[in-house]
Amino acid sequence: MQKDTSTAAGGATRTGVTRLTIDADTEGQRIDNFLKKHLKDVPMGHVYRIIRSGQVRVNGGRVKPTRKLLKGDELRLPPLLRHGNGDPAIPGGVQQRLEEAIIFEDDELIVLAKPEGLAVHAGSNLPFGIIESLRVSRDETRLELIHRLDRDTSGCLMIGKTLTATRHYQDMFRQRQVHKTYRALVTGRWHVDSKQVSNRLVTNRVIGGERMVVVDAAGKLAESCFSTLRTLPAATEMTITIATGRTHQIRVHSAGCGHPVVGDRKYGDNADNKKFHGLGLKRLFLHAERLVLADGREFEIEPGTQWQDDLARLERN
Repeated sequence: MQKDTSTAAGGATRTGVTRLTIDADTEGQRIDNFLKKHLKDVPMGHVYRIIRSGQVRVNGGRVKPTRKLLKGDELRLPPLLRHGNGDPAIPGGVQQRLEEAIIFEDDELIVLAKPEGLAVHAGSNLPFGIIESLRVSRDETRLELIHRLDRDTSGCLMIGKTLTATRHYQDMFRQRQVHKTYRALVTGRWHVDSKQVSNRLVTNRVIGGERMVVVDAAGKLAESCFSTLRTLPAATEMTITIATGRTHQIRVHSAGCGHPVVGDRKYGDNADNKKFHGLGLKRLFLHAERLVLADGREFEIEPGTQWQDDLARLERN
């Protein structure tokens, strides 16, 4: 193995070209998984970038991240910047999971299928979120959230790669130039095919020591349209379009109609949540399914197979 190093700004170390020969112990590993272990102090986003751009070569040729290594393969790695211990500690598994969740990327935008349970940004009790993870893994501080989703909500999430793009698309959201469609599973059976909900919501109302969003005439207008997609035992799968994007809007509106989102610990019913949890439904069943932008761009992510498996289990019970 040939290796050159030099000191870079900020205490980081820049390597030279590295050449490796794959042995029997390494054979069979995917190249991205091999590099994840071999380059522990290099952001995984950067690793994926150098693979896709052809800077990583196997036997002199370009490869895909999924390419499995064979004994005797000659692996060439380009010069890399290895970071010191001062960088935020983002688990490599989170970085890889986010890179694999990207459904669209160009010079302006990243659109990813946000996993449920992962916050979009750091908070008082969270050292990092999606945006911090991507900034570290890609070594790009200009990345910014264009909009937000609740921690336990999955689906389409847009991230700007430049200040100009971020401001442009944030303005589209503010000016209601983005058509937003969600999928939800709510408790009980809706007895109408569709229902329009329009009221005003205020945030940060403290109830029982917890900050809540509540209906209040002094709040901001929130509009949601619920349409029945499928009726199941003790629950209904819904499609929801929203003309506004208020905090917890769908969750508050569905609970106000007497049908909270399944798994909603803030606005739902504890007994119902316990019942669904016992049937194996252990997440908040709210998914940002589709974004249609005024400039003609459209992004759609259907709920994953786990969602469908959970609903099939509910239907059997």
